[in-house]
Amino acid sequence: MIKLTNVSKEYPKRGYALRDVSFHLKKGQFAFFTGHSGSGKTTTMRLVHMAEKPTQGEVRVTGYSSESVTERGLWQVRRRVGYVFQDFRLLPGRTALENVAFVLEVTGTPRKAIVPIAQRLLAQVGLAPKAGAFVNELSGGEQQRVSIARALANDPFVLLADEPTGNLDERATRGILDLFWDINAKGMAVLMATHDLELIKRYPHARVFELDQGRLVYDSAPD
Repeated sequence: MIKLTNVSKEYPKRGYALRDVSFHLKKGQFAFFTGHSGSGKTTTMRLVHMAEKPTQGEVRVTGYSSESVTERGLWQVRRRVGYVFQDFRLLPGRTALENVAFVLEVTGTPRKAIVPIAQRLLAQVGLAPKAGAFVNELSGGEQQRVSIARALANDPFVLLADEPTGNLDERATRGILDLFWDINAKGMAVLMATHDLELIKRYPHARVFELDQGRLVYDSAPD
């Protein structure tokens, strides 16, 4: 489903962010990406999302290759790969429901279906009672739940989460991780970047990748 083969990524001023990284994430797997700040976690996520192309090597996502993907193919990949950010990236001045509905609008969901789908997604992440609340009225954990509902709007086959608990307290962190685990249990693959090793220890059945200075130095379940 997701396969990186000998992938390197070099930036003109920063040098190599990734060096010769290879791994294969299969359908329905839950995996953590860990490593110190600057180890290459976010770069890996962006490559999987095809927001960037590798300098060397190949990224394959649900049949699309970074070496040959067209603009239409990129659109298809990004629709089917959900992305959750550390800083939420919600639309200010709008309600939780409006934030989720916006994604459905721009991706062409029939108008009559937008509100029912947005309500269902908010219910899925435990926020049905807060659908009408403006985002500035929500706690950090609640805002992250809205961003997860938004990431699920296009029924992705994999959910990428880049340090999604970095701005949350311990209680909110547990709630978000339990939510990801429930989403994964329904068949969706989850790839989450985190530097919190204590968090990873709570989920011993998850696959773990470790990056160090752009190199993949550990895989708990090698192919």
